[in-house]
Amino acid sequence: MAATLVSKNRSFQGHQFVYKHPSSTTNCEMTFGVYIPDHQPEEKLPTLFYLSGLTCTHANFMEKSGFQQFASKHRFIVVHPDTSPRGVDIAGDSDSWDFGKGAGFYVNATVEKWSKNYRMYDYIVKELLEEVAPKVAPIDAGRVGIFGHSMGGHGALTIGLRNPQKFKSISAFAPICNPISVPWGQKALGGYLGEDQATWKEYDASEVLKRYEGPKREILVDQGTADNFLGQLKPETLKETDHVAVEVRMQKDFDHSYYFIASFMADHFAHHAKALV
Repeated sequence: MAATLVSKNRSFQGHQFVYKHPSSTTNCEMTFGVYIPDHQPEEKLPTLFYLSGLTCTHANFMEKSGFQQFASKHRFIVVHPDTSPRGVDIAGDSDSWDFGKGAGFYVNATVEKWSKNYRMYDYIVKELLEEVAPKVAPIDAGRVGIFGHSMGGHGALTIGLRNPQKFKSISAFAPICNPISVPWGQKALGGYLGEDQATWKEYDASEVLKRYEGPKREILVDQGTADNFLGQLKPETLKETDHVAVEVRMQKDFDHSYYFIASFMADHFAHHAKALV
């Protein structure tokens, strides 16, 4: 469906856009941002999808990370969606900050109460990537990567590893790596998917990583040593396999904030550029 322009701002050698559109996946209006570098009319560009963390909207990354300078430098389109459906009337979806609005966890909910709207996995992988974003940005579908922060890092790892034909590069800032074993993940996965923990494994990066047999991948993960949420994140559960090299960099004195993300943004763009440019 057609996207409607909300805002457009010049930033470095490109423009930062915000769009909204009616979603057939989440059955509500969705908002997303997209940065598009200057380009020739028929030129297709490599693209990154960035997934934000708990409580965030499309705007946090756009306003706090400073990513535009690196997207401009490497000539990457960057698409950054919201973290959940908005404007739907579901009892309890605003009761806590770590479930419901702002906390879609990039899963396809199967519990009936949530399953009509909370389908952020399909929204990212199918609707936004394949249908909506290409209508507003000259995306080269053969050169797409994914990254994210915290809950969004969890989403980037699981989506990227489960869809290697669509996402050719992966990185994450302070991702939730083993949600099955921590309160954040247990609350979200149990709430959206129900009691059968076998279904949770499809959305647990440490579990998906064990079973990955796709093309060789190199994953970059940065994690702050002063992160107050380190016990929820468990970066030690990301183990290298025959098919995936995982570099987990523990960054001394950094916390969970966008100060941390901004400090290592250049490295993540360089990581993706090696695979996509």
